[in-house]
Amino acid sequence: MLSIIEACKAADFPAEISVVLSNNPNAQGLISAKECAIATEIINHKEYKTREDFESEIENRLENYDVDLIVLAGFMRILTASFTDKWLDKIINIHPSLLPDYKGLNTHERAINDGKKEGGCTVHFVNADLDSGPVILQKRVPILEGDTADILAARVLEQEHKAYPEAIKIIASSFL
Repeated sequence: MLSIIEACKAADFPAEISVVLSNNPNAQGLISAKECAIATEIINHKEYKTREDFESEIENRLENYDVDLIVLAGFMRILTASFTDKWLDKIINIHPSLLPDYKGLNTHERAINDGKKEGGCTVHFVNADLDSGPVILQKRVPILEGDTADILAARVLEQEHKAYPEAIKIIASSFL
């Protein structure tokens, strides 16, 4: 999220952050947003009986802001089809693999174990199927001999910090 905040500070960046919303009351991103005078909202999913109730509250809160795009940055909840369908082509996520390979968890370990020569990250639109929405862009990194999942994750994270602002810029420029 910090790379997105920094990108939005540039005078020529075509997007701004309306609100940082988190389901984790202790998320570092909330502190960072407050330090940059960005509005924050906390909706703790543990306080809701159903996923639909939780998502309804997200929508209620988002109505208070001018939101054209939802950027999932560290948001580790799977959204229902009902929610993603309402926001179709307006929610993006970043995933630490070159989709469609390695949807879900443990992406780096799986790529290394399969003998892949390349890893990376994918920014994609979110739809009802996990990690299956249309790809906006990908960043690739080599998988080197001796790489562990943690070493590869660190190399991919560097590219994630570049990819997310770049994808947001592509999408926001299309709104102009």
